[in-house]
Amino acid sequence: MSIDLGIDIGGSTTKIVGLRDGALIGMLQVRAADQITSMYGAIGNFLREQGAKLGDVSSIALTGVGASFFGDEWIYGIETRKISEFIAVGRGALSLSGLREALVVSMGTGTAFVMAGEDGVERVGGSGVGGGTIIGLASQMLRGCTAANGKSDIDAILALAEGGRLENVDLSVRDIIGVAIPSLPSNLTAANFGKIKSTASESDLALGIINMVFETIGMLAVFVLRNETMRDVVLTGTLATFPQLGPILDEFSSLFGLAFTIPPNAVFATALGAAL
Repeated sequence: MSIDLGIDIGGSTTKIVGLRDGALIGMLQVRAADQITSMYGAIGNFLREQGAKLGDVSSIALTGVGASFFGDEWIYGIETRKISEFIAVGRGALSLSGLREALVVSMGTGTAFVMAGEDGVERVGGSGVGGGTIIGLASQMLRGCTAANGKSDIDAILALAEGGRLENVDLSVRDIIGVAIPSLPSNLTAANFGKIKSTASESDLALGIINMVFETIGMLAVFVLRNETMRDVVLTGTLATFPQLGPILDEFSSLFGLAFTIPPNAVFATALGAAL
């Protein structure tokens, strides 16, 4: 049994996938205090879950910000290589979505935009708006999701957002224009946090933060493809699991004629691309 491992070493989590003869056999993610511990822990946990041994692993591919902590050494005596994070996420996103070409949006602490196709992968830009924005703003605005270490817990933010109402936070087109405009939905956001009511709850604010980040990312994707024939956009990364993302993208699809896809296992796109 020969296994190829792809490992995406992030700032707080490490994702790992395994391929046997090019076929996906498993995936998991782990958290650890540092990237080196996280990487070794991911390998150990994955092999135990698969009932495999180190001798079954033929190659290891590292990617992500934490890959920089490793030199050219072989890990556990196994051939190890480092893969560009942008190439990895592009390859992985196409594989998961089944598309031949797409704009890949990698949503992590920040957001990267990558054009991926049969001719290769090219990073076309990025934004500082991403998961780090959500956690940072929440730590200052929401008491209900701040842990003892002063950092916001993403699960707590999501739980708060479930009961939120955007009309208590955002200024909509309906608030500005009294008459209907066919090409401009009345519920479209005119200004994020442009109408915070005194009665706005922490749930309202949590939803407002998430909505602002996703609307910004969606609009940037629209701008990237403004002069392109490509219409497919694939969303990857941890933020792709947020339940608020789908409805926002549906609205963007209707407005701008793009096809947004959140593939299964989008969190593991970069690790899969490294292994491939």
